[in-house]
Amino acid sequence: MKLTVPADGLRADAFLAEAVEGLSRSAAQRLLERGAVLCQGRPVGKSERLPAGAEVELDLPDPQPLEAAPEDIPLDVVYEDEDVVVVNKPVGMVVHPAPGHPSGTVVNALLHHCGASLSGINGVLRPGIVHRIDRDTSGLLIAAKNDRAHLALAAQLQDHTLRRLYHGVTIGALREDAGTVDAPLGRNPKDRKKMAVVPDGREAVTHYEVLERLPGHTYAAFRLETGRTHQIRVHMAHLGHPLLGDRVYGPPKGYPGLAGQCLHAKALTFLHPATGRPVTVECPLPEAFLAVLDALRRGT
Repeated sequence: MKLTVPADGLRADAFLAEAVEGLSRSAAQRLLERGAVLCQGRPVGKSERLPAGAEVELDLPDPQPLEAAPEDIPLDVVYEDEDVVVVNKPVGMVVHPAPGHPSGTVVNALLHHCGASLSGINGVLRPGIVHRIDRDTSGLLIAAKNDRAHLALAAQLQDHTLRRLYHGVTIGALREDAGTVDAPLGRNPKDRKKMAVVPDGREAVTHYEVLERLPGHTYAAFRLETGRTHQIRVHMAHLGHPLLGDRVYGPPKGYPGLAGQCLHAKALTFLHPATGRPVTVECPLPEAFLAVLDALRRGT
């Protein structure tokens, strides 16, 4: 894997953790210690600062097989054919196995539902997974059932022809009825477990539209132009209006009746990988979301 350093003076380990999705800073340091990272043909030290524009070559090891076993977990399948499957993920369900979540994931459920009919491009760690949504966000997730479909959908993510629409409730009143947040995202320099708006982050663009103004809150729709980690959550917090129930980027006490942030992936539009025709899939708001809207409308 080849990467280009965007700004002068970045530490090698911090740069790699930011540039490579899913790579922690400690994992980046281990790669640096093994000599698996080269800059202009020479090994890079883990605390070395890199010059802007330098080309870094990273030799990533093959992913270790994870014991992701098929599990008979109920799935809310909203759309399915021989190429793709779209599921409505509930709040609290992790998308793919990872340390701390080895089972009970969407991948475990898909392996049972689809059998061997899942793309292998993402390896055994994430079979079929084209994109992700947060554990505590509900809604639509598309998976590919073969490599051809996976490549086509991944390309649509890159050129924005795969459109994702979310509904959410923010704390406070959004000033404009519609707008765009164009603010780069990266790891929070003070807390690497969080994301933040940072000058040298990756491009991130979120479009929003107010659906309903509620006492002390705003019910809004969000359309992703890019798909960075926690993008909507961080962008709304950046505006001073974090999502209701978001204990990471908003008040730590959360909100009664919500297990996570009040955010739901409501609609997906994509070009079918086999026919090229547009397909739009929608799903209703979950009961907890509807209960929040009802309580806010009643002022309780």
